[in-house]
Amino acid sequence: MTGFGDHIAVSGYRLGWGTVRRLPERTAYTVFEQIADLTVARGGKGVQRLRSNYAKVRPELSSRDLDALVREGMRSYLRYYCEAFRLPDRSQEQIAASVRVVGDGPVRAELAAGRPVVCFLGHLGNWDLAGAWGTKAIGPVVTVAERLKPEEVYAEFLAFRESLGMTILPLTGGGDVFAQLRGHLTKPVLMPLLADRDLTDRGVEVDLCGHRTKMAAGPAALSLATGAALHPVSIHYERVEGSSWKHRIVITWHDRVEVPSSGTTRTKAVAMTQQCADALGSTIGAHTADWHMLQRVFLDDLEPRAEQSQGAERTSRPDRAKGSWP
Repeated sequence: MTGFGDHIAVSGYRLGWGTVRRLPERTAYTVFEQIADLTVARGGKGVQRLRSNYAKVRPELSSRDLDALVREGMRSYLRYYCEAFRLPDRSQEQIAASVRVVGDGPVRAELAAGRPVVCFLGHLGNWDLAGAWGTKAIGPVVTVAERLKPEEVYAEFLAFRESLGMTILPLTGGGDVFAQLRGHLTKPVLMPLLADRDLTDRGVEVDLCGHRTKMAAGPAALSLATGAALHPVSIHYERVEGSSWKHRIVITWHDRVEVPSSGTTRTKAVAMTQQCADALGSTIGAHTADWHMLQRVFLDDLEPRAEQSQGAERTSRPDRAKGSWP
């Protein structure tokens, strides 16, 4: 049954990449919006978790307003997939027209001076589109991808992202990923890393929108180890002026993260990660629907599950991220 399920998943992705790319643009986006609404109506676990996460970061919302936000969030999430399936066929001019950039001056200056930049990203907006834009508009992009199952789906997404010009390293199964990333940071590269979820069980606790969570320490650790500038980066959608359905992404580079003047390496990494969490939290609060977090992320949601395991040590596993359906 597992093999059959894997076959269905792979076939579904291939059908998506083939079929969606042939649809007229407006038709494709309309279909995915309808899929999003149907998914919300069914109210599966992913939708329930999205609602729970949104309720924590937007506690002021009424139940009706929260329902509307979840619908917009799922539409934003499915918009990512529609764009991903169609992205390989888009010209550089079309990609550039799909992006608006804020605060990129210091990043460009670092790269022009021959120095690398590490970027701390969250599950916001469409980072594949941002990466495709960045490889041509700013500089070489090196990043990490979670190894999805089935393996063929991971291979499809790997090939897709590499076709956009990005260098992709596997999070697991490919050797010491930290050492490999550190090696790339000897050159002027842009290194965006999704870090608002801890997939390694080596993350650090921080506050996000008033709640404790664990985030990956890798971006801060790489910055400390190499001296590379660390910038939080947030991505959200905005409607294209004059259109009722077209969107573009807004990529915002927040201020460079300050390195604490004292403390252990881990203490510094925690403080730097908190600075990143604060920057992402401001965007999550303002553009909540573009935070595509359909997994447990806050510690008070994780702890009850740990108690049910009768005290067994909790280990993290790579839950579904972008690259799997809700």
